[in-house]
Amino acid sequence: MFIMLPVMFAVRKLDGDDPNIVFMLRCSYITVQTIIVLSSIYIYLAAQKLSKSKMKDLVLYITPPPQPLADPNAKVQMKQVKFGEHVTGTARSLISSTIFGIILTFGLHMYKGMIVGLAMQSIMGPFNLFENPLAKAILLNSGSKAKSEKEIKEKFGGKTREDLDPTDEIVDAEGKVTVVKNLPAPIKKEKTFEDLLLDTWDDAASADIAPLVKALSKKNVNFKTAESRWTPVMIMAAIAAKESGDALKKMKNMGGNAAIVDGDGWNALHWAAFHGSLEGAKVLIESYGAIKAGLHSVKDNDGKTALDIAKEEKNNDVAAALEKAIADSETEKKDT
Repeated sequence: MFIMLPVMFAVRKLDGDDPNIVFMLRCSYITVQTIIVLSSIYIYLAAQKLSKSKMKDLVLYITPPPQPLADPNAKVQMKQVKFGEHVTGTARSLISSTIFGIILTFGLHMYKGMIVGLAMQSIMGPFNLFENPLAKAILLNSGSKAKSEKEIKEKFGGKTREDLDPTDEIVDAEGKVTVVKNLPAPIKKEKTFEDLLLDTWDDAASADIAPLVKALSKKNVNFKTAESRWTPVMIMAAIAAKESGDALKKMKNMGGNAAIVDGDGWNALHWAAFHGSLEGAKVLIESYGAIKAGLHSVKDNDGKTALDIAKEEKNNDVAAALEKAIADSETEKKDT
């Protein structure tokens, strides 16, 4: 409102009969709206990907945006949705409203000569886009990479059942209103190994790795996540959590393979290099024989080695450790 009112006041002073002003407004409007349309398409594609992820059936409770004429004292009713359906529905609505707005605004300009809409939307268009929670989550908060319940709540602003108060009112997909305390008790789902793995990754350096380490076995030590093909060795090599080095050594004794690559072509050494985990890199070099095994020579999908990534990310201690290990290996080869 603080931006829109001054803008409305200013655009009314524009001379709609000046061809130069009209031309500049058209160019500005077309440029801005092209960027918004392309952004909306990207958001839709990202939403489609999220709707097929393992979190697609996560039940969220969304607070609807405030309505201008709504009773300020009325109790807010949250909408119950599945995450996958919510993001695709919101993305479709964003595209349709964007296209409709363009047709309406440009149509009025062409047939009625109105320039106020062109000027207003050239300035307000980007603000309106980023007021959309889905657009904000995907474009600003890397929402397209949300892989856990915690990430989804942080980036998309929804709540899960445990976040609700007993007196909160919920509206389901059929429009039925229910008080939370009257909802059926949620079925407690036992965490899968992949859940433990991703939870550990989410908590990074502050992670309690004990549950994951306890669940490790020779059968799952080289487990790959469904979406990105992450392994326990990759994650433990990167997070630099307390006792993660010992956990890496334990994985090695179980048959952990540091040479496996993920969807980006990264092996565990790439992970340690990117995330600046010196301990992880040292364990891979010393216990896994990463240099002798040639892990340092592996190039990812962008043609980068672990050393390239360490230097690019300015993780100088990891880069120095890799360079020393590579030099020592070359010296050893010459001596033999």
